[in-house]
Amino acid sequence: MEKERIRIVAAVGSVRPGNFTLKAMNLVLDEMGRHRDVETQLIDPAKLKMALPGTAQDNSTMEALQKMVAEATGVILATPEYHGSYSSVIKLVIEHLGFPSVLSGKPVALLGVAAGSIGAIKALEHLRSVCSHVGAIVLPGPVSVAAVHKVFDDQGRCLDPGIEKRIRGVATNLVDYIRNTVCPRVALEQMVRADSK
Repeated sequence: MEKERIRIVAAVGSVRPGNFTLKAMNLVLDEMGRHRDVETQLIDPAKLKMALPGTAQDNSTMEALQKMVAEATGVILATPEYHGSYSSVIKLVIEHLGFPSVLSGKPVALLGVAAGSIGAIKALEHLRSVCSHVGAIVLPGPVSVAAVHKVFDDQGRCLDPGIEKRIRGVATNLVDYIRNTVCPRVALEQMVRADSK
C-alpha cells in the first residue's frame, strides 16, 4: 500500500507588512520541512482577494481555499491578538471555508502572538471556540507568544531559543497527532475497502 503524504495547510491571520504572525508561522513551516512525508501550503491573506461575507463577490478565492483545506490532512491557524480576541483576518479565512465548514473533522493546531505580557491567551481561547463550533478537532497545547516584538528581529529570526522550540512544537504536535491517529485510521479504511472488493 502506497504511503499517504501528509498535507498541511497553514493560515496566517494578519495582512500587515512584516507581521510577527507570519514570522512565527515561518518557524512552524521550517520545522514541517524536516519531515520528508509532509507537504505544506501557506494561506497568506495579504496575497488574496477575500470579500466580506454577504457581499457580491467572485467566488474563485473561496472555492480555492475550500479545496485546499478539504484536501489537507491537518491545518494550522495563526493569529495576532487584537483587543482581547483573534484577528478579523483569521475569521475571514474561516468564513471562506464554508458552512458546513471544510474544517470539520480536521485536526487543527493553534498559534497566537501578542505584544502584551500575557500573550495571545484570549485570542486562542476564542479561536478554539470557533473552530470547535464548526467541527474541527482542535489539538491541545496551543502556543502563545508574548512580547512578540521582542522575540523576533527584522529578518524574522527568533531571539529566544526556548520560545523558538515552543513555536516549532506546533509542527511536531500536529504531525505526531496525524501519524498516531489519522494515518492509522486512513490505512484501516483502505484495508476494509480493499477487502470488500
